[in-house]
Amino acid sequence: MKKVEELILELSKRYDGDKGSLYFTTPFELLVAVMLSAQCTDARVNIVTKSLFKVANTPEQFAKMKVEDIEKLISSISFYKNKSKHIKECSIQIIENFGGKVPETMEELTTLSGIGRKSANVIMLEAFNNCQGIAVDTHALRLSNRLGLSNETDPLKVEQDLLKKIPKKYWKLVNHLLVYHGREICDARKPKCDKCTVYKYCKYVKNK
Repeated sequence: MKKVEELILELSKRYDGDKGSLYFTTPFELLVAVMLSAQCTDARVNIVTKSLFKVANTPEQFAKMKVEDIEKLISSISFYKNKSKHIKECSIQIIENFGGKVPETMEELTTLSGIGRKSANVIMLEAFNNCQGIAVDTHALRLSNRLGLSNETDPLKVEQDLLKKIPKKYWKLVNHLLVYHGREICDARKPKCDKCTVYKYCKYVKNK
């Protein structure tokens, strides 16, 4: 436990763990941005949503749009065809099942089209300041393995390992720190080990 706390505090010296990197002004805008961010960079998502939300930024507006029209607005995003369908379906679900408002529980969020546990974790944290777990994206998964926090490869199992090992008071920080360090330093193919502030905890370095 002490080692885990030291690791987290070391990362927190380098990154602002209080903020995510997706731009939004409402819970629904965040939901859409999170949906778009799957297998796509947050930087690209922010570029797209800047213009997208000027056209539509409510469930009612997206529900009325044709999927093809949504596709045109997000065509530079990976898997934009599937994501366009999810945005429309999700908008209709929010209107019909939740009175037009993004639900505020993990259980309800994961009933929405295109929203899995990882996305729900982000929405609960960023939109409602109610941290329920740790979102495990590709960066968090990679760092968890390399830093010896988990030997699992399934994101759900990795999250369970993290929740057991990391004190709850750090969950919010860890949601951001692992992602930021994965993007900036701990690349999948060419990690910048010489610039890593937590290399002493790293199994990847020891096994090289």
